[in-house]
Amino acid sequence: MPASVASVLPEDAANAVLIGRLWDVETSGPRVVAVQGEDVFDLQHLAGTVSELLERAEPAADVRSAMTAARWKTADVVSASLAQETARPHLLAPVDLQVIKACGVTFVDSMIERVIEERCGGDAGRASEMRELVGRALGGSIGDVRPGSPEAAEAKRVLIAEGLWSQYLEVGIGPDPEVFTKAPVLSSVGLGAGIGIPSFSSWNNPEPELVLIATSTGRVVGATLGNDVNLRDVEGRSALLLGKAKDNNASSALGPLIRLFDDAFTLETLRQEEILLRVEGADGYQLEGRNTVARISRPFEELVAATFGKHHQYPDGFALFTGTLFAPTQDRDVPGQGFTHRMGDVVTIRSRHLGALVNTVGAAEELPPWRFGLQQLFRYLAAQEHATAGLS
Repeated sequence: MPASVASVLPEDAANAVLIGRLWDVETSGPRVVAVQGEDVFDLQHLAGTVSELLERAEPAADVRSAMTAARWKTADVVSASLAQETARPHLLAPVDLQVIKACGVTFVDSMIERVIEERCGGDAGRASEMRELVGRALGGSIGDVRPGSPEAAEAKRVLIAEGLWSQYLEVGIGPDPEVFTKAPVLSSVGLGAGIGIPSFSSWNNPEPELVLIATSTGRVVGATLGNDVNLRDVEGRSALLLGKAKDNNASSALGPLIRLFDDAFTLETLRQEEILLRVEGADGYQLEGRNTVARISRPFEELVAATFGKHHQYPDGFALFTGTLFAPTQDRDVPGQGFTHRMGDVVTIRSRHLGALVNTVGAAEELPPWRFGLQQLFRYLAAQEHATAGLS
């Protein structure tokens, strides 16, 4: 198997049930697919959308049974995806009708960085000074505080008295996690695609995250990797600018594929997952980071319950970013200002069980605009159904 394919798929890909979406140039639309080794299988006869497929009682078993005749070669599809050759079959974000939700401030390290952003008012030049001030005030004890506990309430009291309480500390150690809508349905990009930084941002970063995939009943049936591209200067000015900071053209990346749960891969497997980040700049700059999921401050079940329940339903399921431990404090240019993206940065987010999501940073205004929405998808599915009926 070519090195590029091996580096994109999970280490134990031979034993994994991997599904996703592929742009089929023959029919000019997205197909639900499964990937196994060197082969890619068209699952459109099993389900028209990934959302529909995941609603089946035993999706992993049904996918295994449906992989009978390969239609594409994995190496060709991965190569086209990484090269952004859209005239060839290539991978898309592996979700379709699911709502893209996200939980923020679920790790103490990133929580402290959010506090710093707020104290800086989005000014990267003050980051080093604020980091020292906040770190001295908080010390290391807050990292062991269970959100919503009596100890958290006491920490809140002390921090308020010191004039250091923050809305980020509220969702970081308070009773309720932060949950927001990251991106509209069908707007996420997949493996190899450009990820967008708008021209109005000068302080921004990738956020490597584990993304849970849930059905309409809130049942988590698999996972993928995600990049919750973030504009630190925008959100730092005001938390009310969260939508502007998080939701822009190509600001949500998912992939490369969804790995479905089975006997060998479960939610318990993910509790110990290590998610690695690598940023490689055209200028030779390199940055590495790590998101150790075991250090998350709230269990997956709590994040899912805060997202889905009697208070909110998702008839087509949802994808849930679970937050990041990664806090980009390494200086890139001016000492004390930390990291920010440059155009052309190659961002690789990798984990043992989920593979690697690779994207290249570009200007949001210059990347391909988002044009394939729900109307186009429904028209495509109707046309495919009509074509199938005509053949029968």
